[in-house]
Amino acid sequence: MRRPSEDGGASIEADGFGSKGWALTAVLFVSVIVIPGIIYVYPYAAGGLGFTFFATYLALPLVPAALLGLVAVWSMTAATADE
Repeated sequence: MRRPSEDGGASIEADGFGSKGWALTAVLFVSVIVIPGIIYVYPYAAGGLGFTFFATYLALPLVPAALLGLVAVWSMTAATADE
């Protein structure tokens, strides 16, 4: 966030990681650790939802892809709305 400084210029105030940063961290954790771990440890996990083994390998990687895409759009719209 930019705030006017005492000398007339603009200074940037550090506000920590913020909710956008934690949301990105959670999505990256799910994308890099959780979904590949499910595929590695229990490859028939999506079988409970009616998916075949082959469809599991197609459907489970779509979850992180969709999450990362949604977070990217959300963070860009939130970043441009602040200006």
